[in-house]
Amino acid sequence: MRILVLQHAACEHPGSLREFLGEDGHEWVPVELDQGEDLPGLDGFDALWVMGGPMDVWEEDQHPWLVPEKALIREAVEERGLPFLGLCLGHQLLAEALGGTCGKSAVPEIGVLPVQMTELGAESIFLDGVPEVVHALQWHGAEVTRLPVGAKVLATSPDCAVQAMSWGPRALSMQCHVEVEADTVANWAEIPEYKAALEDAFGEGGAERLAADCAAQIGSMKQVAERIYINWLQAAAQVR
Repeated sequence: MRILVLQHAACEHPGSLREFLGEDGHEWVPVELDQGEDLPGLDGFDALWVMGGPMDVWEEDQHPWLVPEKALIREAVEERGLPFLGLCLGHQLLAEALGGTCGKSAVPEIGVLPVQMTELGAESIFLDGVPEVVHALQWHGAEVTRLPVGAKVLATSPDCAVQAMSWGPRALSMQCHVEVEADTVANWAEIPEYKAALEDAFGEGGAERLAADCAAQIGSMKQVAERIYINWLQAAAQVR
C-alpha cells in the first residue's frame, strides 16, 4: 500500500506503527502541514492516516490549513471510501469532517490510563483480539462531543466517551495513542502546548513520571498497536 500520512508536528509521526509498515513493505508519505507543506491530491494513494498535533480542530484562524485538511479527509473517507486511520487530533478531525463536533474536555486526560472496549468494539474487526481493557497514553484536552451520523463508538473511558470510533467498514480513529515508542514522551514534552498540559497535570518532573509510566506498559502497548494495525489492514482489504 501507499499511505498518505498527514502530520501536524514533526515528532508526531506513526511511531511504532512505522516498524510494522516497514516489515510489510508498505510505503508511507508524510506531509508536514504545520510546516506549510501543501496537501497533495489523493490519486496514487491507497489509504489516509492522520496523526496528532497540539492544535485544536476549531483553530482554523491560527491554522488555516485545517479547512482543506478536513475537506480532504471527507473526500477520502466519504466519497472515495479509502481506508483511514486517525489518532488523537486525527480522530477529532475525522469526526468534524463527517459532520460531528468536538469541544474542550470537561476533564483533560493526561497519563497512562485505562480504555474500555464497548460492545460494538468487541464485535468490530478493528478491535478483534484486543483486551477488553487496555492502558494507553492519553495527552488531550479536547474530545469528540457529537458523533457523525453513522459512526460507532468502539471504546470509551470514564472522562472521554469516544475513545475509539469507526465510520463505515474501513475508517478507524482513536483518541488515545497506541503508537508509543521509548522516546515518545521526551519528544512530545518539547512541544510547548504539551509541556504546559503535562505540568498542569503532574507538576515539575511530569515528563519523567509519564515516561516511566509508559516504559512500564511499553510491551503491552506495542502488542495492542500491532493487533490494531493488523486488524486495520484486514478492514482495508474489504471491498468498498
